[in-house]
Amino acid sequence: MKLKKILVLLIIFTTCTQMSYAGLFNKFSAKDLGNDIVKEEFPEGNDVEPKPEFETEESAETIVIKGGVEEVNDINLDDCLRLALGNNPRIQAAMQDVFASDARLRQTWSNYFPQLSWQTGYTRIRQLQLSDVFKENLVYNYYLLGQISASQMLYDFGVTQNQATIRRLDKKGYQIALTGTVNDVVCEVKKAYYNLQYALESKKVAQEMVTRYEAFYNQAKAFYMTGTSPKVDVTIAEVNLSNSKLMLIQAEHAVAIAMARLSNTMGLPYASKYNVSDNLRYNPCNISLNEAVKIAQESRPEFQLADVRVEEARQNVKLAKKSYFPRLTVEGQYQIGGAHPTSNYGYNFGGYLTFPTVNGMLIKNEIKEAKALHLKEQSTSIGTKNNIYYEIQQAFYSVQEKKSSIPVAFLGLKQAKENYELSYGRYKVGVGNPVELKEAQVQYKDAMLQYYNALYQFNSARAELEKFIGKNLTDGEVQLDLDKKTKKHKNKKS
Repeated sequence: MKLKKILVLLIIFTTCTQMSYAGLFNKFSAKDLGNDIVKEEFPEGNDVEPKPEFETEESAETIVIKGGVEEVNDINLDDCLRLALGNNPRIQAAMQDVFASDARLRQTWSNYFPQLSWQTGYTRIRQLQLSDVFKENLVYNYYLLGQISASQMLYDFGVTQNQATIRRLDKKGYQIALTGTVNDVVCEVKKAYYNLQYALESKKVAQEMVTRYEAFYNQAKAFYMTGTSPKVDVTIAEVNLSNSKLMLIQAEHAVAIAMARLSNTMGLPYASKYNVSDNLRYNPCNISLNEAVKIAQESRPEFQLADVRVEEARQNVKLAKKSYFPRLTVEGQYQIGGAHPTSNYGYNFGGYLTFPTVNGMLIKNEIKEAKALHLKEQSTSIGTKNNIYYEIQQAFYSVQEKKSSIPVAFLGLKQAKENYELSYGRYKVGVGNPVELKEAQVQYKDAMLQYYNALYQFNSARAELEKFIGKNLTDGEVQLDLDKKTKKHKNKKS
């Protein structure tokens, strides 16, 4: 009986197993075999992408940090430049150098101001020299209730004037250096701003690619559902969609880094997030090389600073030659004191012609050193001007190169777009293949990025040229003082 029961159970189990395999075989047809994807092991891209915490697309544009308040403001290049001029620490440090140089100049002129001093004290004196005569030491107290001294330098034969001239040139040098620092910061802000614009355009390209790959995926999925294309087309489209979403994530992070770079360049590293109000575009720059050189000779800070350093070295030579000159001074003194605090008083006044301690060999070699440094500054000035000319040439030809590449990049973008539209049209009607469409999409994406990169490279080269000539360019021409020109023109007419 037990053996019969065991046989019956085996027969039932075998029958159920065959029915389950038959059900599975009936569930998957022969053409679906190998095309089914287990969702638990291979989920779709939409199921694994990061889920933002915001609900709407408008709120997704700007991420607000939890626990803090951030306002989103529209900002343009002029706003960035104004913020940088007021907050960049390099500019602030250069301004303090100017203030310090002004204080040093005033310190030099202080030689012409009177000098006052006051002294008081008590002294107990024991005369050892008289002990042999009087057989005893004389011991007494001496009080100095007050001693007031005043002196005034009348003339030092041009030494102070020469020192003041050197300090004045030093102050002018720091003022020019401040202008150069502002020039450098303006260039850095412009390049960082254009980099942020390029990052935003790249983000738009990535978003557009996600949209187009989604359309590709939906079309492939529709073909697969109707049985006109295999599952591999859907898989290819899904892989492309996932890659495009990854590129979008990278583009968003690139925008955040570019914004951080711009904020740091402005001197506001902890600034709230902001929106850029204008797009990356072409700003004409029609200027000749000779015009750029002439502008640099008048406006480039380093060009002016080279001449200032030469003149300062020449003034040092003149100052070294005046080491032999004396100083004419008047001095007066009044004091009260004696054996008792007010027992006596006295005063004296007079004029003095004080000659310095002369070391002929020392002064002779100091003059030689000053002359050698003067010749050195002359050579350095020539080298600086030559480098400026080379920098202008390099920046000018770079602008011309980037300018010429823009229409070529635009033509490539137009052709890539037409190629993509043709490929997508062919695939949509079932004639094209996914590989052809993917290549067209990649070419279109690369063409867009190349076009925006060409605009970014041109604007950056333009900012470099403006830095090297020391003046901003507006609409391809030098920004001039129109009010002065208008007044001159009216005066000529009158």
